[in-house]
Amino acid sequence: MADPRRQISGARSRASGEIFEKWISAACEFYQREGYAVIEKTPEPMKPLGKADRSGRFLACFTKQAQPDFKGALCDGSCIIFDAKHTEKDRIQQNVITETQWVTFDKYKAMGAKCYVVVSIGMKNFYRVPWDVWKQMKELFGHKYMADTDLEQYRVPDRNCTILFLEGVELRNED
Repeated sequence: MADPRRQISGARSRASGEIFEKWISAACEFYQREGYAVIEKTPEPMKPLGKADRSGRFLACFTKQAQPDFKGALCDGSCIIFDAKHTEKDRIQQNVITETQWVTFDKYKAMGAKCYVVVSIGMKNFYRVPWDVWKQMKELFGHKYMADTDLEQYRVPDRNCTILFLEGVELRNED
């Protein structure tokens, strides 16, 4: 039988994760309005299992593992790709990135894209971790997770429910 405390905790974490992605989407809209970037949420690969009901809802299943959550371009023409990861715990585990996401990050990084994992710890602290750092957690921090102290140098500000994840990202010179 399922533990009701774990079910409640899981539901709370999923709801916070959805809010976290909405805050990032608000930032994407802000950056686009200001002319800094065009970044879009990557659709989840799914297949309907039947016809929609009267309200337009339908049952569906995922057809493959998800890609990183967001992809786009910065105003200097460079590509940016990142995944949003939220936890209610005091640390974020390296293995929250799936194998498919890992491979995708490596491919984009090899092509010169800016690759990050944007992290929420308890919907209070937000971080933009470079992919190269994420991959090397064990070597850099001695373990395969990052706690607030490990993440601090990657902190990004939030204002009015908008996570300013591009703060401090260096653009290419157009010389």
